[in-house]
Amino acid sequence: MWLIQSSIGRKVIMSVTGIFLILFLTFHSLMNIVVLFSAEAYNAVAGALGANWYAVIGTGVLALGFVVHILYALYLTWLNLKARGNDRYAVTQRQEGVSWASKNMLVLGIIVLGFLVLHMINFWTKMQLVELIHGSNWEAAGVHNPQDGAYFINELFSSPLYCILYIVWLVALWFHLTHGVWSSLHSIGLNNKTWMPRVKSISNVYSTIIVLLFMAIPVYFLLGFRVL
Repeated sequence: MWLIQSSIGRKVIMSVTGIFLILFLTFHSLMNIVVLFSAEAYNAVAGALGANWYAVIGTGVLALGFVVHILYALYLTWLNLKARGNDRYAVTQRQEGVSWASKNMLVLGIIVLGFLVLHMINFWTKMQLVELIHGSNWEAAGVHNPQDGAYFINELFSSPLYCILYIVWLVALWFHLTHGVWSSLHSIGLNNKTWMPRVKSISNVYSTIIVLLFMAIPVYFLLGFRVL
């Protein structure tokens, strides 16, 4: 199968599945920033999503795409190590024009995945999953209202340690995205000499905006504010 056996096919798989992460982060960064302006508005968005079929399907598809992205990256890394054999231990010169992020995408990806899992445990399991399991009987289950997302944000980001860890994760995410976004666009055809510098600039700006939107929340809490 050419998607797996050819280098172009492998890039296509990594690009398409990587887009799932980009879409996931874009939506959630825009959704999360709402809480800094109005807890009520944020909870309204959380309520509109909740355990509705479209939210469940959307979450599942995006999560599946990113899981495939990470697993395939691990598979490709294993293939590369296997192909290089003992040569991987040889000292090589630093490759010119190759960014640090591009050489460490797997490590960055694992960091991003690890924190996303932690974040899902802290939010998804207490919100959408609770609705899926208990429906409107969440009070009988002895849990907090799953549609009160602002409560969970206040609870978690009140910890300075979590805020700092969140910011560290965002730094890793920025490096991963700055390379990943333009690499995805490059693989789907925007790769000529005219467009490549523009694609890289757009990728850097886009990634920076996404990360800053996410970073606004931990910084907001570290400054002593709380969601009202």
